[in-house]
Amino acid sequence: MDVVVSRPAGALRGRWRPEGVAAFLGIPYAAPPFGPRRMRPPAPPAGWDGVRDALTPGPSAPQPGYSPAMAGLLVEAREAGEDCLHLNVWTPQPGPGNGGLPVMVWIHGGAFRNGAGTLPVYDGARLAAEGVVCVTLNYRLGPEGFLLLPDGTANLGLLDQIAALEWVRDNIALFGGDPDNVTVFGESAGAISIAALMTMPRARGLFRRAITQSGAGHHSHPEEIARRITERLASLAGVPATTEALAAAEPERLIAADTALRAEMARAADAAEWGESTGGGTSVLPVVDGSTLPARPVDAIAAGAGREIDLITGTNSDEFRLFLVPSGMAERLTPPMVEAVAGAYGLDPAAVAVYAEERPGATPGDLFAALLTDQGYRLPAIRLAEARASRDAGTYVYEFTRATPVLGGALGACHTAEIGFVFGNLADPILGENPPEELSARMRALWTSFARTGRPQAGGVPEWPVYGAGRNVMELGEETAVAVDPGRRERLLWEGIR
Repeated sequence: MDVVVSRPAGALRGRWRPEGVAAFLGIPYAAPPFGPRRMRPPAPPAGWDGVRDALTPGPSAPQPGYSPAMAGLLVEAREAGEDCLHLNVWTPQPGPGNGGLPVMVWIHGGAFRNGAGTLPVYDGARLAAEGVVCVTLNYRLGPEGFLLLPDGTANLGLLDQIAALEWVRDNIALFGGDPDNVTVFGESAGAISIAALMTMPRARGLFRRAITQSGAGHHSHPEEIARRITERLASLAGVPATTEALAAAEPERLIAADTALRAEMARAADAAEWGESTGGGTSVLPVVDGSTLPARPVDAIAAGAGREIDLITGTNSDEFRLFLVPSGMAERLTPPMVEAVAGAYGLDPAAVAVYAEERPGATPGDLFAALLTDQGYRLPAIRLAEARASRDAGTYVYEFTRATPVLGGALGACHTAEIGFVFGNLADPILGENPPEELSARMRALWTSFARTGRPQAGGVPEWPVYGAGRNVMELGEETAVAVDPGRRERLLWEGIR
């Protein structure tokens, strides 16, 4: 059955779902960012007369897609198109005056170069059935969204996210949501984006709470690295390093150049050459331009930015195994290679020995995965929580521990393995067969309780203490329990390394 929501900018026709919620899909929150709007800040969308169907998702932002090694594990985004700045709304109570429900806005991951808010695992129906309004969105990716352009324009993807949050502020009450009770939540690049949004002047007041899954506030580029990336990408694309030339280049050409640049970064011998992008995981990141993003997010948060925002942050136990196991790299690693990488991050061989002592029988691939999980994910989350705790800001930390049975269990509790449980969409291929529904029910209850009140609580789950001097961490897996300073020995090895 269809349902219509009237708005001054144009009415929208959605459809009731079996979960008891109405879905409104493919709603434009900004004008198409191509043609004269290419590589410019987002502009308001055009309105319309009559009723517009909001029954199917909009196109994805241009992107390269995933490597063959990830085929079958990560779902590709739907077909890309120029009119890509859309969002989707799931609500149990459409219409104004229908209860002022808490709002949860999802910002997807994908290393700032892949993904979309329309992936099946992000379908918000089951989450909305818990009594919230759920929103997912697309934003510009790769060179389109995160280059520091020669004219000084930066962070277009983050500005897109802000435009979507402004749309929520101005429209969500018509869908039964409370614009004064918005929680942003996201994973990986989406979580890194949220840490940035917590410190951006233009995002102030647009959300009240935040959940960062497998991403924190350490990952950004200073201006000098961002300029170097733009100049090299333009060279690889065969165009002048000007805003006009980059905006005139076909998206496919820039995507191909970005892929080539990431390959160069992966071969870089000097860890300082490409900053956070050394290693080739991604090329573009949020840019500390002094204007849209005034400072490195974790530093700004340590100085008090976002103190008024309640936060859940956390990681998965085996994040980096997703990037080692499917490619076969885990089996090719040797002890000297592990020690060399540890040394590049400031750890000596004795530190590698500690990791080995904590993991009897571990292979070099196991140790490498543990080191990189800590360096890239767990320690940034801890530093973010520490920075907040020093300001008496409400912060909760979790570790997701449920190992997926996919690939014979070799992935462990890898990157992205928690998302399907948060949304209640357990057909996600990364979860394997028969994922436990009770874990999903617990996580949905915790996430929506936090969105409702600022405190994550659920029946049958121990009280979740704030993160502080006790270093309390909620472990979420087949069993749910509070741990005190898990991984303490490894954490201490990284003291003083930022």
